[in-house]
Amino acid sequence: MATFNHKHIIGLQDFSKEDLELLISTAESMREINNRLIKKVPTLRGKTIINLFYEASTRTRTSFEIAAKRLSADAVNITPSISSATKGETLSDTARNLLAMKPDIIVMRHAVSGAHNFLITKVNCAVVNAGDGAHEHPSQGLLDLLTIKDKFGKLDGLKVAIVGDVTHSRVARSDIFALTKMGSHVYLAGPPTMMPPKVENLGNVAVASSMKEAIQDADVVIMLRIQQERQGKTLMPNTREYSRYFGLNPENLKLAKPDAVVMHPGPINRGVEMSSYVADGDQSHVMKQVENGVAVRMAMLYHVSGGGETE
Repeated sequence: MATFNHKHIIGLQDFSKEDLELLISTAESMREINNRLIKKVPTLRGKTIINLFYEASTRTRTSFEIAAKRLSADAVNITPSISSATKGETLSDTARNLLAMKPDIIVMRHAVSGAHNFLITKVNCAVVNAGDGAHEHPSQGLLDLLTIKDKFGKLDGLKVAIVGDVTHSRVARSDIFALTKMGSHVYLAGPPTMMPPKVENLGNVAVASSMKEAIQDADVVIMLRIQQERQGKTLMPNTREYSRYFGLNPENLKLAKPDAVVMHPGPINRGVEMSSYVADGDQSHVMKQVENGVAVRMAMLYHVSGGGETE
């Protein structure tokens, strides 16, 4: 049986195909727990997990908390806006103080890319990246893999279109690293101002000349949120113009395969990245992504804790 030989989960770029397969397989087994009448197992009883979120979050933070509690860990949530961070405390000092409380795992979201690489030099517990700047969002990448596999039973050979603000999207990076390692064919599309230079260096990806080219005969269409909080300046004329060329609607969705699935990491800017008809339509797997997020984060916490029995 494969073993997980990583103390931390900072980014999917660091993982092999076998690592990804193990995490997805574990998440698949964790779903059985989520479907029980009593949704709890003693796997991480006695473990303390701190959720340290320097950025706003609904899905990721909530599902990490639920994942910890379903594995019987003690979950503590810290919001820096009401913590000593507002008084000028540095990440280094916050880390030292948390370490003194003997946590087993710190799950952190931070606005600065690479913040987790700094954190692991300050603590001796496991660290899980819940999103750092425009770097990576590993749990989202893993739940996207699981959602796609649920639909098609495989990842190898599928055409996956990723459309939108690729430059500022940590989701796009984690998806690219993971999907290409699993054998998917990834096509990117977005405004030139939102496409990073030398994006091909992220993996074996193709940059489409238009959104239509990217989603033509696609098995999966992943729409990205416009990261206005990271752009620093306006990179598009207006949202109406963006929606016209890079928004997903019932008409251009017909270019994809008839059984194609539509995904989005959320939150959705309805009428911009995709129409409500598509977001709520039969091909939308957005809610399936959210559901899978709990199981994936249970798997992540399970493995960085050293593993154990789930029964």
